[in-house]
Amino acid sequence: MTSSNISTYSQLFPSTSPPSMDSRGVLPAVIMSLSFLLGVPGNIAVIILKPNFQQLSSMTQSLMLNLAVSDLLFLLTLPLWIYSLLYSWIFGLLACKILAYLMYCSVYGSVLTIVLLSFQRYMLIVHQEFYNKTKMRLLLVLLWLVAMTLSIPAYLVTHETPDKHWLRCRNQYSCPSEKLAVLLTEILVGFAAFFIVAFSYIQLYRKVNRAAFFNNPQTSRLVTSIIIVFFVLWIPYHTINILRVGATALHNEKLEKRFAQVQDIVNALAFINSCLNPLLYKTQRESRFIRTHTGRPEKFKAAV
Repeated sequence: MTSSNISTYSQLFPSTSPPSMDSRGVLPAVIMSLSFLLGVPGNIAVIILKPNFQQLSSMTQSLMLNLAVSDLLFLLTLPLWIYSLLYSWIFGLLACKILAYLMYCSVYGSVLTIVLLSFQRYMLIVHQEFYNKTKMRLLLVLLWLVAMTLSIPAYLVTHETPDKHWLRCRNQYSCPSEKLAVLLTEILVGFAAFFIVAFSYIQLYRKVNRAAFFNNPQTSRLVTSIIIVFFVLWIPYHTINILRVGATALHNEKLEKRFAQVQDIVNALAFINSCLNPLLYKTQRESRFIRTHTGRPEKFKAAV
């Protein structure tokens, strides 16, 4: 510990020495560690090697790189979170706030990239006459502006918080209305993303099923896997947020504490999405290889 952090710790826990490992953090720490070990090499490989990128449209290449960069940025923050889950936050308040901001910014960047990628495919295949590459690239810039704006509350509400014998870097709200505002923002953004992804792929699925040359199990598995993984890994996170909103609105502190106790686990589950994205798009490239070698019309190739 630095001298300032030791001072902070001693002020919060004057009669105790820095504690041993917190067993409550073992499960989320294990999940995060696996995500880090699998996701960092996978996303670096996508950024450096750009496998089969020459067969993708320029816009899809930009989105793929953007997704890999945002996922990698997030995954690189995990070692500090893992340490703080198992032991205590020792890196100071400023590092706590900056790391929380970077984490939220990268997560929002990743989620919004998946949304934009879904929307791009939808426009390119279902409404090709309205597809405009210049506007799509402007949306890519807007994506990061939105992600950075949505992450500001995380910087403001994140603090060093006492937790029994440990010090945590977590959200600490000044009042219930602030807590409701932050949670509701995350819920609305999350379900808006779910809706756009689901709508885009349902419409895309209908389109490709109507075309005889797209009627193959590889395409169906690709569309289904992307939707299922995105939904399954993020639904628990937003479900807990909804339950916490209800508990806060009802002023039920006991119920809120119970939901907060499982927050680290559902966070870790959502984080798995960042390490699975390279695998999902590897499946996509394999599916694209199958379509290319079965005589598909060229206008549909740029959709992948």
